[in-house]
Amino acid sequence: MSEINELAEKRLKSRIRKIKKCNKSEEEKEKFFSQLGTSFEVFFPPTKKSDTVSDSLMIWVTPEGKVLDAEYSYEEPEEEQYTSIPLTEKDLKPFLEAFGDMKFELDDS
Repeated sequence: MSEINELAEKRLKSRIRKIKKCNKSEEEKEKFFSQLGTSFEVFFPPTKKSDTVSDSLMIWVTPEGKVLDAEYSYEEPEEEQYTSIPLTEKDLKPFLEAFGDMKFELDDS
């Protein structure tokens, strides 16, 4: 295993221990998550018009779930072209509404 992989394994195990500690203690959880923001990217499926285009939505949020920033990304890989567009609150609202009931769970199937 390469050195970077070993370092990554150690860091991952450390993060898992920390999260387990947070799961057992509200005080630890509050302290840890008050420093933690998150981001997630939604990759849209290809359209009928073109399967050579890739587009996605990136959203950054605070620990309380408040959106800090969002952008739409558009890429044409074959042409090596990429751009991103900041989303206004008005443009972001339909996405937030669509994802409003989203919840993370493990797939038991």
